[in-house]
Amino acid sequence: MRPIMPVTARFPVALYSFACLLGLLALCGLWYGIGQPVELADAATPTHKLQCASYTPFDKDQSPFEQPIELRPERMEADLTLLAERFQCLRTYSVTGLEGLPDMARKHGLKLIVGAWVSRNPADTAVEIANLIKVANAHPDVVQVVIVGNEALLRKEVTPQQLVELIEQVKAQIEQPVTYADVWEFWLKHPEVAPAVDFLTIHLLPYWEDNPAGIDSALHEVAQVRQTFGNAFAPKDILIGETGWPSEGRQRETALPSRVNQAKFIRGFVAMAEQNGWRYNLIEAFDQPWKRISEGAVGGYWGLFDADRQDKSILAGAVSNLPHWPAWLALSLALFAATLLLAGSPHSPRAALVLPLLAATGSACIALFGELTLVTSRFLGEWLWAAALIVLNLLVLSHGALLLSQRNGWRARLFQRLHGQGALWLALSGFAGAVMMLALVLDARYRSFPSAALLLPALFYLCHPVGGHRREIALLALLIGAGIAPQLYQETLGNLQALGWALTSGLLLAALWRSLRVKALDN
Repeated sequence: MRPIMPVTARFPVALYSFACLLGLLALCGLWYGIGQPVELADAATPTHKLQCASYTPFDKDQSPFEQPIELRPERMEADLTLLAERFQCLRTYSVTGLEGLPDMARKHGLKLIVGAWVSRNPADTAVEIANLIKVANAHPDVVQVVIVGNEALLRKEVTPQQLVELIEQVKAQIEQPVTYADVWEFWLKHPEVAPAVDFLTIHLLPYWEDNPAGIDSALHEVAQVRQTFGNAFAPKDILIGETGWPSEGRQRETALPSRVNQAKFIRGFVAMAEQNGWRYNLIEAFDQPWKRISEGAVGGYWGLFDADRQDKSILAGAVSNLPHWPAWLALSLALFAATLLLAGSPHSPRAALVLPLLAATGSACIALFGELTLVTSRFLGEWLWAAALIVLNLLVLSHGALLLSQRNGWRARLFQRLHGQGALWLALSGFAGAVMMLALVLDARYRSFPSAALLLPALFYLCHPVGGHRREIALLALLIGAGIAPQLYQETLGNLQALGWALTSGLLLAALWRSLRVKALDN
């Protein structure tokens, strides 16, 4: 009788190799597609400096919320050396701690637009105003303009009448032009402030508009608002005191943060402004991680340079949304290889096809969520939450890989442990999905979409349902399902990140629903 060949000999090597090749190509295509450089016309060149940029002198480990603030002169000196290569002037928002900045600016051939921070605290405001007057009078060759207050009306910290009094107080004691800076709508809401200033300083940030503008229409909206103000407040001049685009963070309707979009906006705006003879100030010189505390991840990524003072290629040269994409590809490939090594030989032709695709999907999701974690996480709690989700994905990926493998020895024992806890992994995925869905429905403005964190569990347990924890699973399914429509309604169907989260949530909901129909864990 012809001997029966062992299972390993019937292993479809050709099919498995083909599936591995598909997985490798998919991973390479994913990361290259994200990180491929884009060529755009330069805004700044060695012979052409731009007008002005907002400058906050904090290092990446500093925050104005930590008092007392100890600014680092060596950091400021290095910053001005770098910025003087690209800009003619800098805009500041407070005088406190920056009394020595004019001398540094003079040394580097930079002019200053100096601001006084106006708050609801009259004593603090009085100190700022006094220091503003002192600095302006001591450095008339460097301080070109002074700004009394930044978005104080938007924050409702002063009344228009109080603001006018402060402006008139400063105007009476210095020679430089005096202005006030706020989002453009607040000039229209409080036109009584306009007669007090020498010119209007307006903020135009299409990403933050109540109806956010996508990158394709953002410059058109900026031009429309600038023209409206030029006509409405003539003959007073207009300074666009802040305009820019974030390079990271959550999408708002069609407004998508990315380095390429930031470069498109900044370079397009500079060309348009200089063609029309507009005065402008770009926000901002350097990424400010501390802003993530109050504005979410997006708040920390408006800089033309990153927090380490590295050029993001926003002003000139080819720009990439993920310059370090080869490192993320390497991590994905390492996870891909580790998953295949863990599984060993697939147990069937179908498993030979599915296993590499599972490994590619899992490694991509883990790496994508890891990259998102580096962008969004601010404090220990968020790092621990992200770490827990990554561990959960690793457990689910291991569960799936061993399910498709020829199990014996230690692989069989490990599979039994993982498979016995399958209902727990699904419940934890549902819990994470419910928590994040509630957050995105009830408090979405500054939250990113964590689709990559739950796509793998959703797909795996949808294809391989597990039973258990029925009441808990039902509650989690209800919370996730109830949030999909409101979340999409808030974000609109133009938000691709929101659509991705809705799809992931729908898959997770289906996985939870299927688990309710499983009476017991598979053996």
